[in-house]
Amino acid sequence: MVLLRELGAADIAHPGGTLVAHLQRVQGQLAAWGARPALQAAGLCHAFYGTDGFPTALLPLDSRAELAEVIGAEAEAIVYLYASCDRKATYPTLADADGAFRNRFTGRLHTPEPQLRRDFAELSAANELDLARVDSAFREERGAELLVLFTRFRHLLSRPAWSDCRTVLAGGVR
Repeated sequence: MVLLRELGAADIAHPGGTLVAHLQRVQGQLAAWGARPALQAAGLCHAFYGTDGFPTALLPLDSRAELAEVIGAEAEAIVYLYASCDRKATYPTLADADGAFRNRFTGRLHTPEPQLRRDFAELSAANELDLARVDSAFREERGAELLVLFTRFRHLLSRPAWSDCRTVLAGGVR
């Protein structure tokens, strides 16, 4: 995607190389799991507004319409949800149908629809598994914790995503 390069993602360091390489790997992982095109596009752009774990933003929040023009409104909504997640407040109850999701930009709580919860969980798994695959120190430090998290999210994950979570985070990396 030209926009990634224009915004400098190829020049931003990230585990496993550059941010653009990470974003492409996440999109590829989602494609391998059979994710629909909107979720794959969100995977390619999931860090555009920064995240709770990676604060570098490629676009300011007031440019959401610009990204939506490029990837579509559905994909942009997934990107925004992912970027806005206050992980510490949200992860404990995300798997609950009525669990509150805390927006780190606004501080507001809301309850995402089931499809958005599944998209968020699947994108989270693709992102974290990429980091675990390319950075053995990350995997050793956070792998067990992430396996517990994704075990709680299991019913939100596709079968291929859950299988990869077990494989990568429980010892073997593929």
